[in-house]
Amino acid sequence: MGNPFEMQQGCPPTMVVHRAGDGITAATAGVSSGPFLVQMLLSSRTDGEMTAMRGFMPPGVVTHWHSHPRGQLLFVLDGVGLVQKEGDPPLEVRAGDAVWFAPDERHWHGAAAMSPFSYLSVQPVKDGSAVQWFGPVEHEDDP
Repeated sequence: MGNPFEMQQGCPPTMVVHRAGDGITAATAGVSSGPFLVQMLLSSRTDGEMTAMRGFMPPGVVTHWHSHPRGQLLFVLDGVGLVQKEGDPPLEVRAGDAVWFAPDERHWHGAAAMSPFSYLSVQPVKDGSAVQWFGPVEHEDDP
C-alpha cells in the first residue's frame, strides 16, 4: 500500500462506513520515533475539508514535531499518552481526554513508555495540506 498520509483530492461525496480494522497500515517512515499503525478515515487536499485518522502506537513511540495549519483535535481512545507543545513540558493524557493544538502550534504526541496509545485525530485542510512535519523529538524532550 502507498503512503497513508497521501491525501485524496477530496472527501467522499457520499456516506462511507469504515469497519473496525479495515485499511489499517503502517505509518510513513520518518514521522515518528518508531513504527506505528494508522487507519485513514477522511483524506482530502481540498481547503476547508477535514482529514481524520486513528493512530495505534506501541509503548514509547512518539511522533516527530509537527504542526497543523488549521489546528488539530486529538481524542484519546485507549491507553496512556503524552502530548507536548513547543516550550511547555509534556503532559500525560488518558482514554477520554481531548487535546486541541492551535493552528501552526508545533507539538508532538505519542505513547507513554509503559502503555500503548490509540487516538483519533481530526484536522482541517489549508492550502492543500493538513500537517507539516519537522524533526524528531530530541533526547531532552523525550518522555
